[in-house]
Amino acid sequence: MFSIPIILLVLAIVTLFLSFVTVQQGTVAVITVFGKYRRILNPGLNLKVPFIEQVYKKISIQNRSVELEFQAITIDQANVYFKAMLLYAVINTDEESIKNVAFKFIDDRNLMQALVRTIEGSIRGFVATKKQAEVLSLRKEIVEDVKEQIDQTLETWGYHLLDLQLNDITFDEAIIKSMAQVVASSNLKAAAENEGQALLITKTKAAEAEGNAIKIAADAERIAAQLRGQGVALFREEVAKGMTQAAKEMEQANLDTSVILFSMWTESIKQFAEYGKGNVIFLDGSADGMQKTMKEMMAMNNLMAIKK
Repeated sequence: MFSIPIILLVLAIVTLFLSFVTVQQGTVAVITVFGKYRRILNPGLNLKVPFIEQVYKKISIQNRSVELEFQAITIDQANVYFKAMLLYAVINTDEESIKNVAFKFIDDRNLMQALVRTIEGSIRGFVATKKQAEVLSLRKEIVEDVKEQIDQTLETWGYHLLDLQLNDITFDEAIIKSMAQVVASSNLKAAAENEGQALLITKTKAAEAEGNAIKIAADAERIAAQLRGQGVALFREEVAKGMTQAAKEMEQANLDTSVILFSMWTESIKQFAEYGKGNVIFLDGSADGMQKTMKEMMAMNNLMAIKK
């Protein structure tokens, strides 16, 4: 049989072994004595009174996340299906917060059930006051409303809400098809309006371009006509000056000026024959007519000399 010293040695080793408690990083341990809260053990190697102090629960102080799926009904009786992600954590590691976390619920499963029911109830209450067509555009408002309510509840449990994300919002298949038809109709209407507007712009630009081209052509024709008129006038002026000068010289030489008029008429007949479109030419071949033309040319030359 075992001797008493050996038994005492074994008991001492077991007692020493039970006196040490290792707490992992990111967690704290709650110690109870005969079922009553005693103290908190922080991460690392800790000592406890063996057989008297017990590790009641180890609590994670890291961030936790949970995914939720639930249904809500709008004021116009449309079913809305939500997929959400909740991120939460212990408020802090002070004694009161840890005691709330440790003793508020029997285990994490009961905590999750209460948390899910609270969030679902908050979202359902908000959605029940809205129409189906409004829900998709109120994602931010839903999150803010739930956060405001959930934060207060979680604080009494020793937790606080870090984030709530509504990852997906869907409806019944019939509603989804109806929404798709509305979107398709809106897209067709927008496309038709855009096409009509584009056609209007194209026609307007074409009309503007055509109008500008006509205006440019008219301006060019007007300028060309002015230049042609100026050229003809200069030509006539030079011819008149030349003929007048020739007539003066012939008078000074006691020559008959009718020769000049005769040469002008013959040259005119030649030009009319080459470039004219008519078949008949009327000319004043009398001596008085030639004399009159000569006087007019000399008067024009004198007028030009006075202007200069």
